Amino acid sequence: MKPAAFEYQRAETAAEAAAVLAQLGDEARILAGGQSLMAVLNMRLARPQRLVDISRSSALAKLRVDGAMLHVGAAVTQAMLEWRPGLAQELPLLALAFPHISHFQIRNRGTVAGSIAHADPSAELPLALLALGGEICLRSARGARRVAAQDFFTGMLLTARRADELVEAVRFPLATAGQGHGFEEFAVRHGDFAICAVAAVADARRLRIAVGGVADRPVARDLPLLDGAALDDALNELAWSLDVRDEPQASAALRRQLVRRLGRRAADRALTTRRPA
Repeated sequence: MKPAAFEYQRAETAAEAAAVLAQLGDEARILAGGQSLMAVLNMRLARPQRLVDISRSSALAKLRVDGAMLHVGAAVTQAMLEWRPGLAQELPLLALAFPHISHFQIRNRGTVAGSIAHADPSAELPLALLALGGEICLRSARGARRVAAQDFFTGMLLTARRADELVEAVRFPLATAGQGHGFEEFAVRHGDFAICAVAAVADARRLRIAVGGVADRPVARDLPLLDGAALDDALNELAWSLDVRDEPQASAALRRQLVRRLGRRAADRALTTRRPA
């Protein structure tokens, strides 16, 4: 299928894009990498009046350290972040997750913020942002606000973004001394959306486990530092707490078992790779 007819407008700044959203609301869509949006348009699941193209905005393609966070502008592609020098030291979890994200052609075009805004529960970047406790920067004609990842994802492809807001940037907390990270994923083929993915972040006080691909949104739980059977019991309890349903691709029982197995592997890696504090 082909998309329904739409108007096209290029925006150089977040303010320009926000002005269009203020005027048209849901009748306008932001086009950055287009890797999720174009599929939606082609299937005519959305028929916006206007696309606002921010992909060539130099102002929104900024990738910089801001205090203890890595600021990733809305036009930064996944490949730009993946190949950032020092990423494995700044954000080890992302360095572990990127090889699981689709294929390099997609990462060359797709944006980091676009994946977060699309909020697919099987996608790796929303899962990593949630596991790290990152935040989303939203911009509208009324002003700017930041939303914690924990509060941003509200359901299947649903977020706390309002109709007149665009995701201006996302911010990942930089790794700190004493942290360790793990990431595990199971998919039918490499590059497919995950049937289950687990991210783990450990420090001296807690073990944070985030699960994607299982419920209608990525879910994170904070656990005490456990090992052995106690850790297995905690992961089993987490698996049963999730709203998992049978689907043609995988049963609920399989997904819960993946939470246990992948969770244990991700947790073990996070606990054993903690940096000296």
